[in-house]
Amino acid sequence: MTKSARAAELDIVEGTLQHGLPYLALGKGRPLVFLRWFTPNHANPTGWLRDAEIKTLTPLARHHRVYAVNRAPGTAEGTTMADIATEHAEALRAQFGEPVDVIGVSSGGSVALQLAADHPDSVRKLVIMSSGYRLEPPVRAAQMNYGEAVAVGRRGMHNLAAVSVKSPVLARLVGAAMWLFDPLARPRDPAAMLAFIRAEDDFDLSGRLGEISAPTLVVGGDGDAAYPVENFHRTADGIPNGRAIVYAGASHMGVTKDPRAISDVLGFLAADQS
Repeated sequence: MTKSARAAELDIVEGTLQHGLPYLALGKGRPLVFLRWFTPNHANPTGWLRDAEIKTLTPLARHHRVYAVNRAPGTAEGTTMADIATEHAEALRAQFGEPVDVIGVSSGGSVALQLAADHPDSVRKLVIMSSGYRLEPPVRAAQMNYGEAVAVGRRGMHNLAAVSVKSPVLARLVGAAMWLFDPLARPRDPAAMLAFIRAEDDFDLSGRLGEISAPTLVVGGDGDAAYPVENFHRTADGIPNGRAIVYAGASHMGVTKDPRAISDVLGFLAADQS
């Protein structure tokens, strides 16, 4: 099947929700909101990054109308994760008019957990992938070092290498590649990106997990360099109707493409459908 034929089959469209939240939608079926991982820019991806995202979402889009959503433009200094969750809740209510299924990946998982805790009327079922109730200290430091460096025009992407892969040797190689790639991936609005990083830096839902009423599935891998297995289990254990599944050998971003995870997520979302 050609790329254009595949796009037609998936009915791919792009647009914006309330507050300017960009989305890329594809597939058919019950709406499924996919909150993206951390990205330097708020806008929908382009080029090979767009193709890669569509490839990742296609298994979900065979069963759902998937809306891949990112943060609003112009995030201001002092914005909190609660502020970001409120923007998402208002946008989802305006778009769908009823609670929807939500998947949050990595930083998108932070937003999704805050959304479910603060706005339970917005979330029908919740899936948290490669994320948890708080950032681990090494991830907080890595993101902050990255954001602060880029905000003043320095290279910073290499700071993320150690929390991207577990192997120290591979992390050095990845860091070198990130150093070279950095100028090609500079954010168009560094201040807004840094404001989001600072909002997530303060994110800690450990005392509020019990307020999440949506049935929740937390999925992760024991090869995740950013989140330890204990974080996945503590997140799920704190949610009244939560459970965790950890996949052997799966990395931080590898979980989103792991056939085991996709099968379990689709089963979880369809469990009460007749």
